[in-house]
Amino acid sequence: MMTIDQAHDPERMLELLARRNAELASLLEIGKTIISSLELRDVLQEIMSQVERLLQPKTWSLLLVNDSTGELHFEIAVSPVANELKGINLKMGEGIAGWVAQHGEPLLIPDVMRDERFARHVADAVEYPVSSILCVPLKIRDRVLGVIELINSASERSFEEADLPLLGAVADFAAIAIDNARNYKRVSELVITDDLTGLYNARYFQELLEYEIDRARRYNSQVSLLFFDLDRFKSVNDTYGHLVGSRMIAEVGHLVRNHIRSSDRGARYGGDEYIIVLPNTGKQGAMTVAHNMLERFHAHRFLTDNGTRIPITASFGVGTFPDDATDRESLIRVTDSAMYEAKEAGRDRVCSFSGNLTKLLL
Repeated sequence: MMTIDQAHDPERMLELLARRNAELASLLEIGKTIISSLELRDVLQEIMSQVERLLQPKTWSLLLVNDSTGELHFEIAVSPVANELKGINLKMGEGIAGWVAQHGEPLLIPDVMRDERFARHVADAVEYPVSSILCVPLKIRDRVLGVIELINSASERSFEEADLPLLGAVADFAAIAIDNARNYKRVSELVITDDLTGLYNARYFQELLEYEIDRARRYNSQVSLLFFDLDRFKSVNDTYGHLVGSRMIAEVGHLVRNHIRSSDRGARYGGDEYIIVLPNTGKQGAMTVAHNMLERFHAHRFLTDNGTRIPITASFGVGTFPDDATDRESLIRVTDSAMYEAKEAGRDRVCSFSGNLTKLLL
């Protein structure tokens, strides 16, 4: 709000009008970015670059709340100590950022050394001098998604009350961008994910395997495939009912998700059949993964509602591109053949495809 003294100071008036025009232009650019892209990191980078241009902080960061742990992590940090900051998590209520996230209210602190909420151990850990802090929450529908925190050292200008409305407006845009991106991700995942197991569905698996084979051709590498099928699973449905059977199917899916490597991809192929795609993995490596997964089945306790243990085992087949197959269809075929060989040999074991024969590994 312009004061009477400012209204009679033409130079000050022109300065304020120029600032307001710059702020409106930045907000317009942020709005355009939000509606033109769902790539969250690109949107957040653009939003924060506008903040940097207008408020000129020495250091700034955007922290998001981890839904699993409830802690804040540095999603974006522009600072001389950015690498160190990315390794730090803040508990809810810890430090200025944690306080803002916990209470959902902005803070402007001209001298953090006089504020008991300041997390001195964080500044000491990264060896960075902190003086003035401006921090606002990222809120949508009364839920705090994270915070934007601007920091200046003693040699820089202190933040002012006039900076709060602008950063608050930017934070609203950022919260909308985060919410839009997350909703888009959820919808996208529903299209490619099996509802029961949380693994990829069979349709998306076909695209994924085609992509990995094309990449293996391009870089002269290998990709392996694991097929496995639950042994005599019909008897589980017949004995304990389909509700228990469905729960076992889901539990196997969780077992796969929790014990494959970050580079591997698991899918439910249909019924009680599962597939794991192993990029950059040869036959021997794939056999190791399959045997490890088989041991997971042996160690896991599948239980009914009343605590009765259900003995569930699986038969695994292994195939490798380009050793065993020349394309997606033939790789699926030879791996499926190896799995059925494992079943015919007595189940609860791993077989690999080798030439025209299936080699049984007990």
